Amino acid sequence: MQAIIETGFDTVYLITVIILGIVMIRKANGNKQYLLFGVMAVVLGVGDAFHLVPRSVALCTTGLDSYATPLGIGKLITSMTMTVFYILLYYVWRYRYEISGNEKTTFLVWFLALARMVLCAFPQNEWLNPQQPLSWSLYRNIPFAILGVLIIVLFYRSAKERQDHPFRFMWLTIVLSFAFYLPVVLFADRIPLIGMLMIPKTCAYVWTIIIGYQAMMKEIK
Repeated sequence: MQAIIETGFDTVYLITVIILGIVMIRKANGNKQYLLFGVMAVVLGVGDAFHLVPRSVALCTTGLDSYATPLGIGKLITSMTMTVFYILLYYVWRYRYEISGNEKTTFLVWFLALARMVLCAFPQNEWLNPQQPLSWSLYRNIPFAILGVLIIVLFYRSAKERQDHPFRFMWLTIVLSFAFYLPVVLFADRIPLIGMLMIPKTCAYVWTIIIGYQAMMKEIK
């Protein structure tokens, strides 16, 4: 039952975000904000596919333990592409609210993103081991969480100050994604049922993409 439900959910998710991303890229008409948003959606979907596709295959065949290597590699790729996702989201913020300068914030975003990627690349993460060390999972997610908080604050302040109705909940989608993701990082190895939080976490990301898509359809004719 888990294999059927999870595989079906992941398939719908991947197809949805990738198609929405492609549509946004094609219909952006030179609008850099929505072009970036489309690229962001495709990066999200393609990056997650490296982990979710082998996971679905594993669940439908011989189990997760038999696919430790592809799952580990997929998780590493997903970790990297998710970081790129937030870099792109930062630049969506800059284009949408016509932000110029602000070099310190840009430096901080890049510093946190690169720190996350470098930590992900360390062999101590043991990506190919089914039982990966919790300590390194924490290390690599510290800069990622700080980056997430920074993006939340930026969108919350800007949407409120500009009374940006279409993007008024963008900050909330990011809050929810981290709220569901962090317990998985901390407790999923000891309490496997916690892993189910990845479903609402994924829904939060879909909401993020839908916000951008709906705004584009209203603003670009």
